[in-house]
Amino acid sequence: MSEPSIFSRIIAGEIPATVVWQNERLIAIEDIAPQAPVHLLVIPKTEDYSNVTELAAGNPGLLAEMVAVAATLAAEHANGEYRLVFNSGQSAGQTVFHVHAHVLAGGLSEGALA
Repeated sequence: MSEPSIFSRIIAGEIPATVVWQNERLIAIEDIAPQAPVHLLVIPKTEDYSNVTELAAGNPGLLAEMVAVAATLAAEHANGEYRLVFNSGQSAGQTVFHVHAHVLAGGLSEGALA
């Protein structure tokens, strides 16, 4: 059995994070290495999906909920304008293999697509 992801450990309260929103299915936190003035992560509380393609195939409702939460967060933190990024695969910049969305807003720094 593999070790829990850093996100699972945050969800379990084992690792501190700045939580900006959550419900029973999702949590949103501030990114610890922001690529923009607003850089939030929207994360399912399940480890069942490692990337967005698996999530779309296995639970499209949860994916839709993630997108809706991203829009809500952008409305609250960035006047509703934002970039939503899902990295899928190591060569695409994914470093945590627990599906998550990056909500980026404001002036984007170089490398913000990573």
